[in-house]
Amino acid sequence: MWRASLKSLLGRKVRLLMSTFAIVLGVAFVAGSLIFSDTLSRSFTALFASTVGDVVVRPVGGTTASGSISALTLPGSLVKELGEVDGAGRADGNVTALGVYVVGEDGKVIGGLGPPALGGNYTTAPAAGGEGLTLVEGREPRGRDEIVLDETTAENGGYEVGDTVPLLLPRGLSKLSPTLVGVAGFPDGGSLNGATLTMFDTRTAQELFLDGKDVYNDAWVTAEDGVSQAELRDAVAKVLPDETEAVTGDEAADESASDLLEAISFITTFLLIFAGIALVVGSFLIINTFSILVAQRSRELALLRALGASKRQVVRSVQLEAFVLGLLGSTLGLGLGVLLAMGLRSLFAQFGLDLSGQPMIFGWRTVLASYLVGVLVTMAAAWLPARRTSRISPVQAMRDDIALSESSMTTRFIRGAALGVAGLVVLGLGLFSGLPYGGQMVGAGVLAILLAVAAMSPVLSRPLLSAARSVYARLFGSIGNLAGQNSLRNPRRTTATASALMIGLTLACTMAIVGDSAKASVDKSVEESFVGDYVVSNVFGGEFNPAIADRMAQLEGVDAVVRQRYQFQDFGGQGISAVDPATADRLELTVTDGDLADFADGTVIVQESHAEDEGLEVGDEVEVETPAGKRSWPVVAVYEDNPIVFLPVVTTLTTMEEAGYEPADNAVIVFAEPGADDLQAGLDAIVEELPIVTVKDQAAFAEEQREPIDQFVLIIFALLGLALVIAVLGIVNTLALSVIERTREVGLLRAIGVSRSQLRWMITLESVVIAVLGAVLGVVLGVGFGVALMYALRDEGLEVISVPYGQLAVFLVLSVVIGMLAAIFPARRAARLDVLRAIATE
Repeated sequence: MWRASLKSLLGRKVRLLMSTFAIVLGVAFVAGSLIFSDTLSRSFTALFASTVGDVVVRPVGGTTASGSISALTLPGSLVKELGEVDGAGRADGNVTALGVYVVGEDGKVIGGLGPPALGGNYTTAPAAGGEGLTLVEGREPRGRDEIVLDETTAENGGYEVGDTVPLLLPRGLSKLSPTLVGVAGFPDGGSLNGATLTMFDTRTAQELFLDGKDVYNDAWVTAEDGVSQAELRDAVAKVLPDETEAVTGDEAADESASDLLEAISFITTFLLIFAGIALVVGSFLIINTFSILVAQRSRELALLRALGASKRQVVRSVQLEAFVLGLLGSTLGLGLGVLLAMGLRSLFAQFGLDLSGQPMIFGWRTVLASYLVGVLVTMAAAWLPARRTSRISPVQAMRDDIALSESSMTTRFIRGAALGVAGLVVLGLGLFSGLPYGGQMVGAGVLAILLAVAAMSPVLSRPLLSAARSVYARLFGSIGNLAGQNSLRNPRRTTATASALMIGLTLACTMAIVGDSAKASVDKSVEESFVGDYVVSNVFGGEFNPAIADRMAQLEGVDAVVRQRYQFQDFGGQGISAVDPATADRLELTVTDGDLADFADGTVIVQESHAEDEGLEVGDEVEVETPAGKRSWPVVAVYEDNPIVFLPVVTTLTTMEEAGYEPADNAVIVFAEPGADDLQAGLDAIVEELPIVTVKDQAAFAEEQREPIDQFVLIIFALLGLALVIAVLGIVNTLALSVIERTREVGLLRAIGVSRSQLRWMITLESVVIAVLGAVLGVVLGVGFGVALMYALRDEGLEVISVPYGQLAVFLVLSVVIGMLAAIFPARRAARLDVLRAIATE
């Protein structure tokens, strides 16, 4: 039986190749996701290991929870003292600043999306984790007019040593244009993962970023030979003042890497979700493929039964074929996964996460997971056809009429309906109950409903397939009638193939509704809550010089400016913001409890939803961990949620500065005097030399808020594209295998006068029916899921449910195009069959 199974498998090489498509693509997504995830993890681990000293000395709270640099520093005298500690070889002070942007030769800012734009002082301090950033070209900077760039930034900007490099500084109102005198890199390989780094000499860095004081943001202490990091840390700790700490380089690197990897862990989860979608879609294709293959081999299997093979042996033979296909598909999928991981690396590089300097990490867990997934999914998908095979009696299978008995459509429909009801219950609990693991419940509910519709589809699809046959008969005559009858002949096969496309389009339609509804909600929110006439902000969401607001306030035609500052502190999972109490009434907040007149230094006002979640009332204390230590501020007012003030807790500008945060603005709202003309031009002139700071009216502000939604939906569609590719291959596969199954029928049609073009058209019409059926089911389910999801998110500020009917119509039209394209190969193969040989086929 083993030999017979393997010979049968190898005797059908074309079917073997076609059957591995779904496995290869599904495994490729799993492998690619894991390879990219491992590469991402290794890159940050290596990066942080090479950017710390043996011992790091820093102010307690020197870095905020959001990763920004606080206003807390170390005195220069302490750094000198650290270099004299027993066991210390040297001590180097580090100046670090965020928001130092490099402008490329094309006039555009380099980076800025995600990874930070860093600035600081150049030192030759050795890194604890091996050779860190060192000069690979040129020399160290001297004076205000010289800088060193990391080599990736220099390359992306098109700069070489000796060129003038325009810079935008976090506190500057104009560009600085120093000369590039050196390029730094990692000789052992590595990169800053998309961050940019600009280095000045120490004195210049202190003048630019620390108000010219002899202070540092932190310090590295290098151990003498034979002194461990722990020993040096303990020696250093003895000379440190209060509110200063010393940690080993390994601890600092692990802390930074783990915090960042935890923050971006959603990327791995996100990719693996789409790998699961690809595998579910692929499973439909595998089940369909094995059903057809087993049906076509029914006579062969019956002969084996007649020769003495048991039912169990027949089942094992089919499972053996699935095992071989799983191994083959997993192997090819692993190779394709490497290419996919490279594609993911390029995709995320467009959003600032540049891993181009990192080698791809191909770990054992990737190999193991790929083979387990590929083999187990294939064998599980082949189990149902194998089980049906065991029920074929030898006499029944050797008849010419039917080889496989169809299970009761009524029973299948009832089981599918029961699964659908269970899926609706689970989906409802996940969306509306507030129970733990709501996201997992939503996923399980959606999967159950999709599988239920797939199970019920042979019955649900009959009206559509019958209508298609009637339409085809009227439009295309006998050929159209034949195409319609072929679709109706085996509705299970037709709907199983359509189900793969249904899943992909269901998710695509859901995301289209989510994206369109989110944008409509943003438009409504901005229209109802927008105050002032213009909003000034950093295009990368960062800070900018408060002097900009000062200059705008003095501009003729400006009535008032309202500053806003943000800190995404680890506070209630959100953050705090600050405004000037004297201008807080300009935000037109609707106060539900307390009085905005009581808003003063040392107090806070909170959002209504946050107050409800945390059980806060006027008079309660809010505790916040700040760079300057824990602070406790009383609540003086509660206001209705407002998109202009989107963080849950608001304090004053002075209070935020006293808590250790840098005095830099994140947004400025400008109010024009009545009748002021052409104010936009005057505001633009103030930020003319700062391409990262923009001035927007209400329409431009709404467009800016919609842009990240469009980018997110675009990424979703790109990842869903793989599932749609698998679905299209499923249609091609089903049609090709059905042509093989109907070889004699095709020969007889040709013999009675059907031309090759008519035959190709017949198969094309069958393909279109399958694609349209999948599209209709997908659009209907996608609309249902999308509306339900948006309804569940109505309390999160997404109040508008918008269905993009034009986009859904495009999906339906594309399904017809997909059907026609999928039929090209099977139709050509059918048209080329030799008539006499086809008629003689058994």
